Amino acid sequence: MEEQVIEFHLDARSGLSPYQQLVQQVRHALRLGLLDVDDRLPTVKDVAGRLAINPNTVLKAYRELEHEGLVAARPGVGTFVARTLTDATLAAHGPLRQDLRRWLSKARRAGLDDESIEALFMTTFRTAAQEDIA
Repeated sequence: MEEQVIEFHLDARSGLSPYQQLVQQVRHALRLGLLDVDDRLPTVKDVAGRLAINPNTVLKAYRELEHEGLVAARPGVGTFVARTLTDATLAAHGPLRQDLRRWLSKARRAGLDDESIEALFMTTFRTAAQEDIA
């Protein structure tokens, strides 16, 4: 069996529709260099079956990614990555990821669960983004 390059998951608490979550997960994988040009995305049937969602939802996500020029459908073969979103900042990801892992460990030692950690990160992230705009 062919190994999947990306493993989709859905989060009911995200506030995003399932199709938007799929699009976002592909974009993140492209930005982080986890997906590369010519990598094959899982089939619509596989994703729909694994996530128990309507195949049209997966198709809508793949069509949006195709419209953005990120993936290309090859009839009878599958959907493949057409271009990535990585840039020169990718080299900075390693050290930043280490810092973030240390922060996550600290948060867990302080007794925070995953939901609390996510809430703390997202509110801090949004506040900082708003301060940058102001």
